[in-house]
Amino acid sequence: MKDPSGEPADAAPGAGGLAELDELVARCTACPRLVEWREEVARVKRAAFRDEDYWGRPVPGYGPPDAEIAIVGLAPAAHGGNRTGRIFTGDRSGDVLFQALYDVGLASQPESVSLHDGLRLHGTRITAPVHCAPPANKPTPAERDTCRPWLVRELDLLRPTLRVVVVLGAFGWQALLPVLADTAWQVPRPRPKFGHLAHAELPATDGAAPLHLLGCYHVSQQNTFTGRLTPEMLREVFHHAKQLAA
Repeated sequence: MKDPSGEPADAAPGAGGLAELDELVARCTACPRLVEWREEVARVKRAAFRDEDYWGRPVPGYGPPDAEIAIVGLAPAAHGGNRTGRIFTGDRSGDVLFQALYDVGLASQPESVSLHDGLRLHGTRITAPVHCAPPANKPTPAERDTCRPWLVRELDLLRPTLRVVVVLGAFGWQALLPVLADTAWQVPRPRPKFGHLAHAELPATDGAAPLHLLGCYHVSQQNTFTGRLTPEMLREVFHHAKQLAA
């Protein structure tokens, strides 16, 4: 790995574009617990992937720099994004997500298995408030806050085209609202509450287009296996996002 990128609060504002930002994110070593965990997982590996070289670094966002829709999750999975280097790639949560994106015309193919599988997202970028795989899928509040400047800068760079953010799960929703308060949009008071199909419109502080915030249950196996989130429900959210973006 190249030299560490430094503290996110210092490094993120200087990124001149998404490609530069993604490179800085992938070099971040700001949270010792997360660094230790992601690298341990990459060394030990899961038996099914023992012959693969794990990414084992922070996982940047993925999608075009002129995206109209952003999808915000929680954090990379230990044997998904932490293995493949692409968020929501190589695990069952990603299988559900990318199938739905393909079904509504936001992805070029219905599955995402590696960085080199040819997947392209159409007008959509996927990211997260925490870029390292956390133990037990639970980043601490301090880790979330340390990672926040990366997402602030990412949304700043998407600002000219971004119209809709789909948030997967309550953690992502709670983590995103302070991020938005540091960008070009005004968070209402009281703050909008998370829920599936929740919708809030955030006016822009610079007089430009508002941002639509949509809530969606997370595509975790706990939700998809129990039927709390069905493929039809997920497609409904993304259809709504497309309509708002248009």
